[in-house]
Amino acid sequence: MPRSTRYRLRWPSAFLALAGFVAFAPRAGAQADPGPIRVKPDAKPEVPTGQQKNSIRVRVNEVTAPVTVRDTKGEMVLDLTQPNFHIFDNGVEQKIEQFDLGGDPLSIVLVIETSSHLEPMMPAIRRTGVIFSQTVMGLTSEAAVIGFDDRVDLLHKFTTDPDAIDHVFNTFRMGTMGTHLYDAMSRAVSLLDERPPVRRRIMVVLAEAQDDGSEHKLGEVLRQAQLANVTIYSIGLSTTMADLRAKPRDTVPQFGPPGTYPLPTPPGHPQTPELEREMMGIDWTSLVVWLVKTGRNALGSNSLAIASQATGGLHLNTVKDRSIEKALDEIGGELHAQYTLAYHPPGEEPSGFHKIEVRVDRPGVTVRTRPGYYLAPPETD
Repeated sequence: MPRSTRYRLRWPSAFLALAGFVAFAPRAGAQADPGPIRVKPDAKPEVPTGQQKNSIRVRVNEVTAPVTVRDTKGEMVLDLTQPNFHIFDNGVEQKIEQFDLGGDPLSIVLVIETSSHLEPMMPAIRRTGVIFSQTVMGLTSEAAVIGFDDRVDLLHKFTTDPDAIDHVFNTFRMGTMGTHLYDAMSRAVSLLDERPPVRRRIMVVLAEAQDDGSEHKLGEVLRQAQLANVTIYSIGLSTTMADLRAKPRDTVPQFGPPGTYPLPTPPGHPQTPELEREMMGIDWTSLVVWLVKTGRNALGSNSLAIASQATGGLHLNTVKDRSIEKALDEIGGELHAQYTLAYHPPGEEPSGFHKIEVRVDRPGVTVRTRPGYYLAPPETD
């Protein structure tokens, strides 16, 4: 079947409904500004208040908030217009400068774990290439691909050619046993930070929810992503399923009860469905604030779920091969049917965490957006 035909068949139905539901508001003209903060590769995690040295104070020029609205059945609500939305920064309502629904061009960095102990899952991962290149990229996106094990490699620079992305999926090789997840995510944010501000910046991570040996910390990556207006979507691969599919001579399976996810758990606590549910019920906002303020790593929690929660994205766990494809398809459908609000904070914003809240003039709906962003205090001697 020709690519163009396959593309039309796989395009998310939610996106096809947009023209009949919403009249898009024009996007405000882009301004020439210095852009968000760039975190250098050798940057150190921030020391808590009172012990800070050489912290940098930078004004946020524009804040972009991706907003997903769903009804009581979990279906996306696509008929809202700009007057239906109200956005608040630390409780103060802001003027919405830009409004859009699914129409902005996307810059996407796909981060794939190439660690050798995921080799049994490679056939399933390779099959997702066509889903990513057609459904996630869509018609107006550009994408780059990063692979990581104990090092981080740029597998392909930004391109609008879906065939080039398919080729990466079909040809990338497995590496070592390392998992430098946070280094790979930091590299992805740096790449996205260089894209034009008129493009929405998206990171899609296909990996296990664990890191081993990265120089960067999760909190540092989250701060970097928040200030660069990067939204992180993540698909958590199951180490348990990778072990089960491996040949006996290749690995000795070590896993918890059937059906549980490979989440890092507190010492002495087994991986159980009850603990999984308990961990998913934590106070995400407080955890995100602590991470971005301290620049540290989280203990006992799913780092990919935290990253998605901190930036307004979506985290999906997978157990069966087929669910990897389903997860990517769901992400693609949301990306092309998602509201985007942007505002310019006035004057010199106070340091600390700025909470973002979005309210919608529609009863009975749920709203998901990024929880906020963090500004370091001014430089002190």
